[in-house]
Amino acid sequence: MFKIKIVAYIIAFILLGCQPKKKNKEERVEVEKEENVVLNSRYQKLLDYPVDSLSFPRSADSLGQIKKVPSGDWTSGFFAGNLWQLYQLTEEQEYRDKAQQWTVFIEKEKLNGKSHDVGFKVFCSFGNGLEVNPENKHYQKVVVKAANTLASRYSDKVKSIRSWDFNKKQWQFPVIIDNMMNLELLFEAAKIAKDSTFYEIAVNHANTTLKNHFRENNSTFHVVDYDSLSGNIHEKVTHQGFNDSSSWARGQAWAIYGFTMAYRYTQNERYLNQAKATVKFFINHKNLPEDGIPYWDFNDPDIPQAPRDVSAATVVASGLLELYTYTQEEPFLAYAEKVLHTLNSKEYLLKTENEIPFIFKHSTGNYPKNDEIDVPIVYADYYYLEALLRKKKFNL
Repeated sequence: MFKIKIVAYIIAFILLGCQPKKKNKEERVEVEKEENVVLNSRYQKLLDYPVDSLSFPRSADSLGQIKKVPSGDWTSGFFAGNLWQLYQLTEEQEYRDKAQQWTVFIEKEKLNGKSHDVGFKVFCSFGNGLEVNPENKHYQKVVVKAANTLASRYSDKVKSIRSWDFNKKQWQFPVIIDNMMNLELLFEAAKIAKDSTFYEIAVNHANTTLKNHFRENNSTFHVVDYDSLSGNIHEKVTHQGFNDSSSWARGQAWAIYGFTMAYRYTQNERYLNQAKATVKFFINHKNLPEDGIPYWDFNDPDIPQAPRDVSAATVVASGLLELYTYTQEEPFLAYAEKVLHTLNSKEYLLKTENEIPFIFKHSTGNYPKNDEIDVPIVYADYYYLEALLRKKKFNL
């Protein structure tokens, strides 16, 4: 029996990709208490941030200057979403009150059809509000209207939703892997409105992405551009990765999460299999650091000096907690738990005295544009909080 326990102990640490801690139990408890004090202080910073319809907090630079954006920015829905999720985690009314105030400012985005990001903006805010109060008719109407706006960007020729309208000299009908995340808005609107059109558009987009975005090694391209008249592929490139053939970490994360979510609504085994295959590419990659937090791009030649991307790690961790419930593959759960443990540490948590409304350091936004490099970013916090809620929901 003793030998069995020792073997089980060793296997557990291999799966988690870490070594047994040298600290004794009492020391570990004290460290965890200290880390949780810092984590709880970070939550309070979000609550303390003043409500302003033109100042959604997106990120902060190395000097602590907050990058503030209006509701039209693709990241605007995440801050309200963070507050809704903190309410669910803490059951403290203040978080709910603040979430409602910030969510109001997002509503006009239900009519903003300038990009696919209406899903990120509206569903991360109003969608989380519906998690708290599923019978809120007004929130339901906003979600359905936003889905109509997103559906207006769909091409039956391409069988996909157009992602962006810029760079028209190069692209005709660009579709980015990030767009998979916005399908949740369509799937939920189909249920609310009992309108199968939303469902069909989401499925067609997922099928087109499944067919054309993935490489033989199950990594994903960032952008696939289509001929808007014929629907044929024009080119496969990157916009935020190191180069066209590299594996941009957050792009892989969007794919993993997006196809796991699509499986939830469709039970299509092809979606599940693709999510699993891309996960294995991600978590088994030779350039994935031991602590589980990836470099911004797996192919950056500056590794190991390249910046990390906490946001990619939290998106994957949240997605894998759901994927594990479908597959029961232990390495998926082990990676998610490793990320959550790694982030709850001095290396990644912002200090208690830092007043900015974010939780974690070391995310990377758009490296090729030298924009938001190694900084706190709102969506890294969002998917971390979602992961905590999923651990609770799935009893993991």
